[in-house]
Amino acid sequence: MNVQAKVRKKHIPTEKEADFLSKVQNAKYDRQIVTGLQKFMDGKVDDDMKDFYTEEELAEIAALKGTNRDIEARMPVKMTRHYFERARVSPSVRTLVKASPAETFDLAGSEDPGKQMSYSPVEGLIHKYELGLIYVAGTCSAHCRFCYREELIAKKEIVREDGSIQAKGLAQIPELVEYIKEHNKIVDENGGRHPETGRERLREILMSGGDPMVLANKGIASWWAALSEAGIESIRLGTKELAFFPDRFDDSFFQMMDDFHEAYPETRLRFMIHFNHPDEFLDKDEDGNYIPVEGGGLKWVESTGRAVKEFGKRGFVTLDNQAPIIKNISDDPDAKRIMQRELRRAKVENHYFFCGRDIVGHKAFNVPIEEAWNILNTSQRGLSGVEAHARLSITHYYGKTEVVAVTNEPIPGVPHAENGVVIFKLLRSAEDAPKKGQVAIVGRNPDAIWFDDYKDRVISDEAGLFSIKA
Repeated sequence: MNVQAKVRKKHIPTEKEADFLSKVQNAKYDRQIVTGLQKFMDGKVDDDMKDFYTEEELAEIAALKGTNRDIEARMPVKMTRHYFERARVSPSVRTLVKASPAETFDLAGSEDPGKQMSYSPVEGLIHKYELGLIYVAGTCSAHCRFCYREELIAKKEIVREDGSIQAKGLAQIPELVEYIKEHNKIVDENGGRHPETGRERLREILMSGGDPMVLANKGIASWWAALSEAGIESIRLGTKELAFFPDRFDDSFFQMMDDFHEAYPETRLRFMIHFNHPDEFLDKDEDGNYIPVEGGGLKWVESTGRAVKEFGKRGFVTLDNQAPIIKNISDDPDAKRIMQRELRRAKVENHYFFCGRDIVGHKAFNVPIEEAWNILNTSQRGLSGVEAHARLSITHYYGKTEVVAVTNEPIPGVPHAENGVVIFKLLRSAEDAPKKGQVAIVGRNPDAIWFDDYKDRVISDEAGLFSIKA
């Protein structure tokens, strides 16, 4: 049978792109990554890592190998030396990166609760709002055990909109540039709205994955230049590398970023960073206490603090932290208060905290919605207004939704409000904007982890959050 291989398109850089890319230098990094549990089982890790798992823990995980509860099939194990050093002195950080049999005790949940594949017109692109999210890397320097992109990281096959079953692929520059230009051309020809979706121009792209910072400088630079040439006004880059391997943000990276700004001064860069706990970036003394700095604030891990200060010197780039609230990792209000205050001191905006998603194999990590709201609300007591900007968000099929309030008092005469109510507000609509700001009010359910858990107690739903299966 004559099978024709798919011909991959090639991106031809403009003269301006080529000039910028000619200045970019790659550097070599030694992350000292440990991949897989077998090295722990065989004792082939550094001596100081050998007690990271007990023999009993390894035996319990090994017994699940090849079953439907296989821990590494759900999410491969991966850890940098830098993150191991943080994990040694922090139970929360250790839980984030250490595999546990509890991860697959309860496999209930959806493979795609936000129905993201409904918004994927091009391989590797999720197009919602005026923003597109692209997968540009299939791994990170280390793997969070709660990661909800486990289907990409573990290369799992998923059911697509057309019924086919295949793994998610990464975005490619030629196809994405072509889509952006065509979408924006149609929008411009139709009075500023796409005639089918109602969306405005695609003007922001979030590079994600996986972590784009595992790419070499030339790879990142190629994306930035191509997106800017395609008319993208703001490029976001989602990364946890400041926690996993902060030395990645070295002189060669900042030089590349400066050269990009010189070539494309109108394109804004926004780094969406990911700290779950202050132990990821603050030093501790021998007694396990954070270390005050004379004049105010707490002592940062040297390499992390250095990188954040370098970002702060550049007015054309912003840092925003956003992270999920995860059981036994980031559900301590006191730690969260310290994190928000220290990040704001370092010019990092506290953007969103997220509720967990109702994903297969995620039950070990989920904090109920109402408990997550209470954790964030409690953590922000005592913070100033600028330190407490973060909101609690949960992603509905219709778009990003804020958990605005959870009340405790009954509302007499209102069915389902005997124990108080929960108020949701649609922050962004996945397609056009008319639903923005609309709310839904439901009776409380302290065990709820997803919208479906409130469907039997809806009081008001102008946003339509409960009229479809979320």
